Amino acid sequence: MTHTFRHSPLSSLRYLLSWHAGGLLMLSLVRLALFVAGNHFLQLPRLAPEAFLRGLWFDNVIACYISVVPLVVLTLAHTFGRFTRFALRLTRWWCLTLWSIAVGISLANIPYFLYFFKNLNSSIWNWTEYGATTLGMLFGEPAYYPPMLAFLLLVAAMVWLSRFQPKQPAERPTLRTATAVLAGGLCLTGLCVFGIRGRMGYNPIKVSAAYYCDDAFLNQLGINPAFNLLTSTLDDRRPENRRLALMEDAQALGEAQRMLGRKGTARQPLLYKLKGNKDCPTAGFNVVIILMESMSSDLMGQGQTPFLDSLARQSVYFPNTFSAGNHTNHGLYATLYSYPALMFRNMMKGSYTPRYSGLPTVLRKHGYETLFFMTHEKQYDNMEAFFRTNGFREVYGQEDYPRDKVANSFGVQDDFLYSYALRRLDQTDAPFLATLLSISNHPPYVIPAHFKPRSEKPELQIVEYADWSLKQFFREARKRAWFDRTIFVLLGDHGKLVGQPASEMPDCLNHIPLIFFSPALTPQTRGQWALQMDVQPTLLALLGMEAGQNNFGTDLLSRQRPCAFYTSDNLITARDSLRQFIYNPHTRQTTLLMNGAPTQQADTAFHALRHYVFSMLQAAEAITEKELTQ
Repeated sequence: MTHTFRHSPLSSLRYLLSWHAGGLLMLSLVRLALFVAGNHFLQLPRLAPEAFLRGLWFDNVIACYISVVPLVVLTLAHTFGRFTRFALRLTRWWCLTLWSIAVGISLANIPYFLYFFKNLNSSIWNWTEYGATTLGMLFGEPAYYPPMLAFLLLVAAMVWLSRFQPKQPAERPTLRTATAVLAGGLCLTGLCVFGIRGRMGYNPIKVSAAYYCDDAFLNQLGINPAFNLLTSTLDDRRPENRRLALMEDAQALGEAQRMLGRKGTARQPLLYKLKGNKDCPTAGFNVVIILMESMSSDLMGQGQTPFLDSLARQSVYFPNTFSAGNHTNHGLYATLYSYPALMFRNMMKGSYTPRYSGLPTVLRKHGYETLFFMTHEKQYDNMEAFFRTNGFREVYGQEDYPRDKVANSFGVQDDFLYSYALRRLDQTDAPFLATLLSISNHPPYVIPAHFKPRSEKPELQIVEYADWSLKQFFREARKRAWFDRTIFVLLGDHGKLVGQPASEMPDCLNHIPLIFFSPALTPQTRGQWALQMDVQPTLLALLGMEAGQNNFGTDLLSRQRPCAFYTSDNLITARDSLRQFIYNPHTRQTTLLMNGAPTQQADTAFHALRHYVFSMLQAAEAITEKELTQ
């Protein structure tokens, strides 16, 4: 990009190629930044160079997408000797805009990847409806500032360099020159289209082309975030990907009935009658459910959660519990209504709000006051509409709290939420179900001045604060007359990335604590598999209630699951004590782990895990689709 370009089509070509090469350089530098920032994930450092080569391969796909339009425009302009000035201006602003977007997505991917251990995908579009909250999260977390600054600097550099365009040719091209320009342009356009396709063969390049080793970090490092975002968004819009297609619906429903021990009916295929023990010491008790934001089991026992650790020892504790997905809406949906997460779909949103027979609807029919408390705005994830439609009489959110208590874009902090809920419950005479959704253990982290953490790292300080807030809540709750007649259920809404991930689907993102505490319950630790979906039937059994259930939950006190199954955006999994089966329905890629290490030996137990998770998720797809279309 200098003033020395000659008056020829070659000068325009060099200008476009400088954009192409410069863009590839910028994306490689951003990938290097992610490599450095996520270096603690690295398992096989000697294989790292190939990740960068594969990354360049994917980056070139994006570069060809950007270059193909100006290449065609410049070819036509130089062939006919007309509108070359316009063609170069279009090239400048086209490349400046699209390369800014591509680089911006890659930079935004760094904090996203470090938090979720996966590249940006179409699930982020769920955030676009909450502009103020999302912007508050982005600008409220200091860890996001370096990528933002890098983006501004790179865009400024592109704006400055893009000014150095070649001068315009002064004369019309001869027939021979025009023919040569057209032929060369067509050849280069063909190469560009091939670059977009990415490879020879029947299928164009897909995300699976980035996978080449057993290091989950390196496999994902090579994926261009803009490519991943684009392809996942397009995949979502394809008719065949709008629903899961793991197996035939009828077969899945039949297998789910068999595995769960249900007979069901034509309209309610998983219907069964839960028969609670009315002589249970906790029959008729109040219920308080606390869904703890990002509380992975891997955070416990490390010194930051002394209260939670102590409470687990005094409770009915299920250490082998897994969340339905890795987003809050998944945790709420599964815990309260006993349905699995269907990949990254938010089942609480949509133009139509479906009705479910969940814990709040059942308890409300039995005369319970049903209340939901959140820290942020009530419209977030369609929560108020969904919960009021599905059993909750009252929903409390940021609109109900004093403005001076709002700490960030996600509303008030945990200790205020808990104290507010206690004051509201003091006004309730009837038996009640209260569900509290905390938020503090989510970026942007805000440590209140009145709390003094011991850790130095903000991500550990906030865990200390979340634990301290729970301690204050229980200290105050013990003073209430209703405390001794209440079952408290504490669980994570999902997990959080902790330590070194062993695969593309780290356990810590779904491994959560599940604690049932009441002075009337005998403490015990139960090592069986447990899922968020099991909270509702287990609670109803403890409350001594009979209720018809058409869902995927299991009473953990009377029945054991053969394995656990759950999802993580684009992946699904099932696991037993030794094996883990991981599957990507979009790429049809399978990963098998034996004792946490990759293996290629697919024995019958792996096939059983595959069949279990396929049957359960496809049955959930069939049932929810039927409910939504009725």
